[in-house]
Amino acid sequence: MAPTMPLVVASLLLLLFSPSLAVAGGRRLPPTLAMRRRHSPGDDHGGGGGVPDQVKYETRYYTQRLDHFNAAPASYGTFQQRYLVNDTFWGGKTAPVFVYAGNEGEIELFTNNTGLMWEMAPSFGAMLVFIEHRYYGQSIPFGGNKTVAYSNSTMTGYLTTTQAIADFAEVILSLKANLTAYTAPVIVFGGSYGGMLAAWMRMKYPHIVMGAVASSAPILGFYGLSDPYSFYDVVSNDFKSESQHCFDVLRSSRSELDKALATDAGRAQLNHTFNMCNGSKVDDIPGLLDNALVYVAMTDYPTSSGFLTSLPAYPVREICRAIDHPTSGNDTLSRIKDAMNIYYNHTGGLSCFGGASDEDPYGMFDGWNWQASTEMILTMSYGVSNTTIFPSEPFNFTEVIADCRDYTGLPPRPYWIEQHFGGYDIGNVLKRSASNIIFFNGLRDPWSAGGVLKSISKSIIALVEPEGAHHVDLRFSTKEDPEWLKNVRRKEMRIIADWLKEYYSDEAIA
Repeated sequence: MAPTMPLVVASLLLLLFSPSLAVAGGRRLPPTLAMRRRHSPGDDHGGGGGVPDQVKYETRYYTQRLDHFNAAPASYGTFQQRYLVNDTFWGGKTAPVFVYAGNEGEIELFTNNTGLMWEMAPSFGAMLVFIEHRYYGQSIPFGGNKTVAYSNSTMTGYLTTTQAIADFAEVILSLKANLTAYTAPVIVFGGSYGGMLAAWMRMKYPHIVMGAVASSAPILGFYGLSDPYSFYDVVSNDFKSESQHCFDVLRSSRSELDKALATDAGRAQLNHTFNMCNGSKVDDIPGLLDNALVYVAMTDYPTSSGFLTSLPAYPVREICRAIDHPTSGNDTLSRIKDAMNIYYNHTGGLSCFGGASDEDPYGMFDGWNWQASTEMILTMSYGVSNTTIFPSEPFNFTEVIADCRDYTGLPPRPYWIEQHFGGYDIGNVLKRSASNIIFFNGLRDPWSAGGVLKSISKSIIALVEPEGAHHVDLRFSTKEDPEWLKNVRRKEMRIIADWLKEYYSDEAIA
């Protein structure tokens, strides 16, 4: 998931992009897979057609240390960290353990949508473990009281990436010890922010995890490593690739909306065109449009999905079809309304626009706002050029840092991630220091601009697909999957099999 623009993942993440998604002071943080979602009848927590039948697990808790890196008295505090386990397919004490590195939200969201792990487990005889990230879901320090945990910087200061992956390491070691499965190889998976954590965990704890699948992980999305305008450039190019007319209408729509919002007659027209629900404001329409365009680009999957909201296959294409072939009217506002219905009301279950919503359905925003203002400052998504479908926003690093400081009251650390995990000259560095990482990126995903797009060595492999969207490889397979997506998953399985073969050979395990 620009500080002068309001965008809160991620997920990311990665944060949000509309008045409904703004954080304190009207500032924007980068988008995340977190979102304020409009519910339609039939929506469910697992999304789409419900939770797949194979998703069954036991819920467990680990007494986790509050601070892994200091000996101050407060460091010895503990909290209950939730993790989910399925050992149905596990082949025993030397069989693999597949671990999901929890993102910025409740762990069920990722458990229910990471189909690759569930579908691979029987073939590999693997145990599945999904670990919730500290400060999210039920894994809240300070007695599980979220209000207390987020009350001030003294309490929230333990929410960092280094603490999070140390948590994961502790849970894995404890689990293996309890099972006396000391030689069981562990492979960590993650998508978006979870993909970043997976890659970093393999780099920092190679003695605990022997491989990582890092899907849509923008580990190069930080200051000095990527173009600060790249995120919104990719979003815009996704729509342009479908239709120049669609791109042109979206590009001109903001001036049309601003013009309508400036007069009483125009506001009345917007209210009528968009059929706004009681209590909803026409002032929210521009931000809701931006939000829809960003998240449709991120989740431009080749099959219908319900990860964040119910969407058809190729939703970018569907939005452009709605604009190019409108049903409500030929004027710009009617075309935009038809386009927004693809995102907010694809199922047709809402009778009016801007209806009831969950402000934070997966418990993401408090934590990610903090992370994106302290160390996860993904500058690749803070600038908006004047050639996109969004209002331009020049990148200003000084303003980014100032707004982060204003939000937390603390000086942010924009270089910490590169300092601790690396990033500069990443090819040569990882070639000498790391192994066994898969980086998947789909080029329709705006976060791919901060991803590893070239293989670094024989075992640090970049899988790049021009038609791919945000961690599409981790999703459950369907009979409608295109051949390129099937091939990506086959490649990932073969690579993991090679890693395990080498591991068992080195360890002399039959």
